[in-house]
Amino acid sequence: MSDEAENLVLVYLRRLDTKVDAIKDDLQDVKARLNRVENSLITMRREQTNDAEGVAHLEARFDRFSERLARIEKRLEITDA
Repeated sequence: MSDEAENLVLVYLRRLDTKVDAIKDDLQDVKARLNRVENSLITMRREQTNDAEGVAHLEARFDRFSERLARIEKRLEITDA
């Protein structure tokens, strides 16, 4: 191969190497961002679970209050029926 052809191949290889390095950097950035998104999603799911727990607790309390109110109304004979 002539020197000119070898130099041309080296030029293209260097350009290709530079582009591969840039792609590798971009991929690392994308991975880091994806990691943050996954962590945020995990946090949101944890918060959603805690919220559902709180709602279930409030519903149970409401049911107990409803039962107590029904007993009081029955005892005082003030039911709507």
